[in-house]
Amino acid sequence: MDDIVRQAMAKWPNVPDCFGWLGLDSRGHWHMRDDRVQGLGAYQSGQEGAKGSVLRHEKLLDFIHRNYDADEQGRWFFQNGPQRVYIELEAAPHVWRLNENFEPTSHTGQKAEALSCLVDEVGRVYLHTNLGLGLVHTWDVALVAQAIEQGLWQPEDCLAQELPAGFGFVISPQQGQGMSKA
Repeated sequence: MDDIVRQAMAKWPNVPDCFGWLGLDSRGHWHMRDDRVQGLGAYQSGQEGAKGSVLRHEKLLDFIHRNYDADEQGRWFFQNGPQRVYIELEAAPHVWRLNENFEPTSHTGQKAEALSCLVDEVGRVYLHTNLGLGLVHTWDVALVAQAIEQGLWQPEDCLAQELPAGFGFVISPQQGQGMSKA
């Protein structure tokens, strides 16, 4: 976490948490969700426009990545100064990219060690790592197949709806709060 964030948290300790305004999709893109977008439906609904607009500002993305974490309830958030902005997840808290040695790197840039490989009912591939669970980016599924062929990973079947409880994360902190705004 950035020092400036720690300082802001100490200076303003009682800033209310923010729910529903930021989402992470299955390709590792962040989406800003204003009031109008939230009114279209839940982030995970598949409703046209409900994801919001993709964030593209590199310095903002780097700041989010450095300050991305989970609380004790498994709700992932971005610590934005003194305010915690809880993340709506499309699939999982991480989106993994693989290098030629099959080493996963999170959408945040953090390197990880793969502990197990899971495949859900529609063929999406997840890696459980020392950083937590994440979905493998679709561009890297061929590398997963190579790792399996080489005997490095043994895929296990899973059901996507059981992953949050099984791996301790919350897909929609907003729905758990019963609120749509900060």
